[in-house]
Amino acid sequence: MSGNVALLMGGWSPEREVSLSSGIECAKALADRGYRVRSIDVGRDLPALLRALDPRPDLIFNALHGVGGEDGTIQGVLEMLAIPYTHSGVRASAVAMHKPTAKEIFIRAGLPVAGGMVVSREAALAADPMPAPFVVKPTDQGSSIGVRIVRIGDNSWRDEVAGWSYGEELLVEPFVGNRELTVAVMGERALGVCEIVPRGSFYDYTAKYSEGGSDHLIPAPIPPRDYAAALDIAARAHRALGCRGVSRADLRYDANAAEGARLYLLEINTQPGMTPTSLVPDIARSVGIGFDELVAWIAEDASCPR
Repeated sequence: MSGNVALLMGGWSPEREVSLSSGIECAKALADRGYRVRSIDVGRDLPALLRALDPRPDLIFNALHGVGGEDGTIQGVLEMLAIPYTHSGVRASAVAMHKPTAKEIFIRAGLPVAGGMVVSREAALAADPMPAPFVVKPTDQGSSIGVRIVRIGDNSWRDEVAGWSYGEELLVEPFVGNRELTVAVMGERALGVCEIVPRGSFYDYTAKYSEGGSDHLIPAPIPPRDYAAALDIAARAHRALGCRGVSRADLRYDANAAEGARLYLLEINTQPGMTPTSLVPDIARSVGIGFDELVAWIAEDASCPR
């Protein structure tokens, strides 16, 4: 398949720079595959976006990340225009982006989660929501933006929460596991499991997008039973939310726990990064799927799924 592609990137979320990087890489890959690509830096000006989409493309490649581009907002616009677009639809995108809602669906689907609670910023500033160590994160951001691991005796996190701009609610989860895993899902197939070994204190924004910020161990060096369980959890989570195209499941892994209680699902990313340091392309390459092939598959999967 080939044709006219409008590639959306940029946006206004804190993940703007990541989206621009993803968009540049995907535009190159699509052009190499014979697509005619025009890249659009999306802002909050809807009439400007509509003008940029004229003439009407055959499909939209959505390389946006974060609020506005990954939470069902832009998907709703594209549904109204009836232009096929990549990745998940309105409902799956919105649910996956709001971590507490996604967690409830995972629990109902019988998937292992880390637990946790939603608290107001005011309450969090008044007292620790749970015994340390615990993790504080925004309810609807990606790329580890705003995430903070609170360890015993650490009170400085309150200063960060007092000044952050991610809303008046936050998600607090117990700090579980001692290793970080991620699984790429392509269609109905879980491709592989990667262990992420950050070179800093944890897999934060810097570790994700800085060259050499982390090591990606593919396939993850874990026992075969746990590897198969991680693949199964990711595929079931993808289906539970109604995701489409490519997604990425993030998990924590406790190598010291009793067998059968080692994995904890944290979240699903419905539009995972496609930058030079991103995880999904690395996992795809490990099973023989090159970057251009992966991007072309995502484009060919475009539809209007609602």
